Amino acid sequence: MADLSATSCDASQKFGDDKSSRMDVFPAFFKVRDREIVIVGGRDEAASKLRLVSETSARFTVIAEETSEAMDRAIALSGATLLTRSFQFEDLADAALVFSAMEDEQLDTQIVEAARMVGVPVNAVDKPHLCDFITPSIVNRAPVVVAVSTDGTAPVLARRIKGQVEKLLHPRTGALARFADAFRPAVARVMSNGRDRRIFWERFFNTEPARAVLDGREGEACAATRDLLTADKDRDGLVSLIGAGPGAEDLLTLRAHRVLQDADVVLHDALVPLEIVRMSRRDAEIISVGKRKGCHSKSQDEINRLMVEKAREGLKVVRLKSGDPMIFGRAGEELAHLRSHGIASEVVPGVTAALAGAAEAQLPLTLRGTASSVIFTTGHDLNGDHLPDWAQLALSGATITVYMGRTVARRTADRLVQAGLPSSTPVAVLENIGRSDTRRLVGTLADLEKLGDEKTAESAALIVIGEAVAGLDLDRCEPIVTATQSHLIAA
Repeated sequence: MADLSATSCDASQKFGDDKSSRMDVFPAFFKVRDREIVIVGGRDEAASKLRLVSETSARFTVIAEETSEAMDRAIALSGATLLTRSFQFEDLADAALVFSAMEDEQLDTQIVEAARMVGVPVNAVDKPHLCDFITPSIVNRAPVVVAVSTDGTAPVLARRIKGQVEKLLHPRTGALARFADAFRPAVARVMSNGRDRRIFWERFFNTEPARAVLDGREGEACAATRDLLTADKDRDGLVSLIGAGPGAEDLLTLRAHRVLQDADVVLHDALVPLEIVRMSRRDAEIISVGKRKGCHSKSQDEINRLMVEKAREGLKVVRLKSGDPMIFGRAGEELAHLRSHGIASEVVPGVTAALAGAAEAQLPLTLRGTASSVIFTTGHDLNGDHLPDWAQLALSGATITVYMGRTVARRTADRLVQAGLPSSTPVAVLENIGRSDTRRLVGTLADLEKLGDEKTAESAALIVIGEAVAGLDLDRCEPIVTATQSHLIAA
């Protein structure tokens, strides 16, 4: 086995300190239309650079005494000029950029020094210490171009990020940018106010004109853009109810991220992590409405009023909720209020806690031959004299997921046992789902009665009850009883 002692992490190293977050390279784009890019070298490494730059509108010159088959193909496809000789200083006279791929340190150094003498930026392939600039991973949707670089530290990571960006950008994103540019003078003539223009373009990119362009329906796109341009600029805005998921930023949906980027105002609950709130547009107005169990900084009436007021100003309003808005998120009340005031609305779903927690813990909510249905509920409807319908379903084998369940754990366990559910029924308690401090407790319905003794805990907890819990991955779980006792001792 290889000795890794020299590369092991030292606990004193700081990979996220202020100094390490500063860029060693500054991203910029060179204008190369109708200018010359010189590539010195005729082997495969040089061919790779020619294929890369051939996506630009520059002219290309290759200087090489011999060429490989890969270079011959690249020259044929790009229309590059080939000079079959050694490099000469005069070759730099009209160059905008130079790539040296001689695969020889001394020769590459000579070419780099020559380029610097005449002030031409130069890249020595695979020799970062000689380079004036580096070539990033590129996503080309010209004129939209995204460049990703790790400054040579992790090229595989750069390629992975490039792949993620390519999935985000529609293949016709460039066509959409060109279409918008064609209408820009008309928009400027009609709308002298910068705020009006910004609202117009936000509506343009999120409504039918943009969809038509991306679908290749340019004629319909032109008509829809003209209609949008002459529409009432003072009409009300839009309220988007967004599910932020359980807490992990990478569980936020692509649509939710896009809508957050377009929002003028974001009203967010206390359980939504700041990392997700900060995904909003930089100049958006951020308002914490602080809805947490037992502690509301703003009442529901105040939240409803804010949504209507901001929308009446023609703004795009996001109501950002933990989990999914339609599951215990009071979305029904808010949507009804918006409809009663004539405010347009939409709902962007999120990953609800039960689904996220089950996936994270590898806990199947349904299990063939054991549980064929799942109930999403809270324990607060156990306060009456009669068992709710979901409690009766638990007796027939359904998996029960109890949201906001910690403070009602004892009551839930007592009522289910009294109803006839065996006290040996498997139970899982999933805390802080999707976060770094997540915790998974396992036990039985009898153990669940003790969970209510953990008085000082403030973590968000989901309780899962049913035989399907037996399929849980137990590797990173702890018993409910042990966890409760250790907490009480510490307290």
